[in-house]
Amino acid sequence: MNRREKEQAQVALSVEQYEKKIYDLKQLIEIGKGLNSTLDYNTLIDSILFTCMGHMQLTRAGIFLSRGISFEDLTLHRNYKGFEVDHTREYELKKNSPLLCHIQKSVRCYTNVELQDSVIDEKSLTVLSLLEPDLVVPLVSKGEINGIIILADRIREKEFSDSEKEFLLDIASLAGIAINNALLYEMATTDMMTRLKIHHYFQTAVAEEIEKSVKFERPLSLIMMDIDDFKKFNDTYGHTAGDDIIKNVSRTIRENIRPMDIAARYGGEEFAVILPKTDINEALIVSERIRQSVDRQILPMEGEKVHVTISLGLTQYQVGLDEKKNDFINRADQALYRSKRNGKNRVTFL
Repeated sequence: MNRREKEQAQVALSVEQYEKKIYDLKQLIEIGKGLNSTLDYNTLIDSILFTCMGHMQLTRAGIFLSRGISFEDLTLHRNYKGFEVDHTREYELKKNSPLLCHIQKSVRCYTNVELQDSVIDEKSLTVLSLLEPDLVVPLVSKGEINGIIILADRIREKEFSDSEKEFLLDIASLAGIAINNALLYEMATTDMMTRLKIHHYFQTAVAEEIEKSVKFERPLSLIMMDIDDFKKFNDTYGHTAGDDIIKNVSRTIRENIRPMDIAARYGGEEFAVILPKTDINEALIVSERIRQSVDRQILPMEGEKVHVTISLGLTQYQVGLDEKKNDFINRADQALYRSKRNGKNRVTFL
């Protein structure tokens, strides 16, 4: 190859490299738009993981994040894809662990082998070893690591190139910002004591779900529920005990609904659950499951064993009958009061 041919080859290579960078930048712009199009935490996590899997042709992806604003340690988020997880173990990385401190000092992509060779941190490394990631990608927001992405099993079975690692870091940077925004939104719309949505969010969500129900011609149900004889517990054991009862019932509600359902603290000891894509018969099953789960529990209180029950009312949205959002809510509320009048600890539907 003569000098001219070499120069032409170098120019062609440079053009190809610039075209690749332009393409990657366009991709990142679209990824950024996608990640910032939702503030729903679970939807965002899925979007981040599927983005990494799609662009890098992977079959496994997961993410370690804090459980909330008030938590520092990172825990494997339940939306992981493809990893085999031992559900009897806690997959947690301490915020001040040597592993995360090492990554914080030099923010880049790491292979599992690199971390195993350079970090003395038996607990954190054991967690990673159990999952066997091929690559660990840090998420950074405001100069701090707020999570790590773990990736494994490339379909093409080849190592990540430097440009691919750089691209993943750019994705992680966008993801870190989006996650921080979603956490702030979550905090603003969540009742901190119960970890359920606040009343204002519930009202907005009901209106939005009614609109979707009408537009897509799909069912929508609503459950209203109230702790039975709550005043008696407060008067007998005090407000702290009353708060413990509310927290316990709230946790039970969260454990017995789907991620797509919207549970809210309606006010005081009253709760509500919006059930999208759910008819009255399916909602009845959910309501009974929640009622029975609460009914089975015995709470220790000042040396005594306290039995707590709840009453529930539910209804399905009906076009024409529910002319306004409040008509829908009021019908579920009326069903709840019928449960109260008819002996409590039961489900009534209208």
